[in-house]
Amino acid sequence: MGRWDAEPVKGLDPMHIITPLLYPNRCDNEAYISEKIDLTNINRYLEEKNASLEKENGDVFKYTIFHLIVTAILKTVRLRPKLNRFIANNRIYQRHDVTAAFVVKKKFSDSSDEALAVLKGEGSDTIDSIHEKIRKQVYSCRSDVLDDSTKAMDIVSKLPFFIVRFVVWICRILDRYGKVPKAVIKSDPFYCTAVLSNLGSIKLRSGYHHLTNWGTNSLFVVIGEKSTRPAFKEDGTYEMREFVDLGITVDERIADGYYYSKSVKIIKKLLENPWLLDRPLDETID
Repeated sequence: MGRWDAEPVKGLDPMHIITPLLYPNRCDNEAYISEKIDLTNINRYLEEKNASLEKENGDVFKYTIFHLIVTAILKTVRLRPKLNRFIANNRIYQRHDVTAAFVVKKKFSDSSDEALAVLKGEGSDTIDSIHEKIRKQVYSCRSDVLDDSTKAMDIVSKLPFFIVRFVVWICRILDRYGKVPKAVIKSDPFYCTAVLSNLGSIKLRSGYHHLTNWGTNSLFVVIGEKSTRPAFKEDGTYEMREFVDLGITVDERIADGYYYSKSVKIIKKLLENPWLLDRPLDETID
């Protein structure tokens, strides 16, 4: 049965044909990678970007570390296509689009609702167009309008519980075959390439976050709080610098450790040299 969001990967080696059959669940095959990012260049870059914005438009939607990380993830995925694969119904698929999802808190309070934001990374996008896409998503999410996935859950949750269980059971079957209606899941983060959780915005450290067996998401990125730490030089001396930690969870059935290691190094290079993000996502880097 075909899917609307991806195509089966052809020409795989025997191991990647058999592995999804032996290990069918995404949550049982997670690999966690931790990486720290030096913010020296990022802070200078953001200061330049935001000074330009303020000069032209006054106090507007500022560039932040989060915007850079979203752009770096999208660029890395476009340059490293295996990161845009997932396993469903024991087969490896290549996703058609490169997408990033994140949760927007309407207000910073215990009782505030959350909204789901999803954006698509095109090959011609740069940090500026991604920043604009995030701005539109955030303002939309902070309005009173519900996203489609939340609307669907709101409708189903009000039904009698036995009907809710039946609907969810049907959805899980449809999910396995890629037949959940697009209108229901188009804003579901777990049907996206990458899900990002910005824990730094609520003053928490980075850490591990699991994948889910629902949906197709096989790349989860947690962003921690900024902190000042010693940066050691080759001669043993050090200076204090600002860093942020990333926690990256991947499905280890999709690619080997070398592929993931090189991909994480690309993310780190992009973030520690943020001027590279002024170039289109599909433009290669050294």
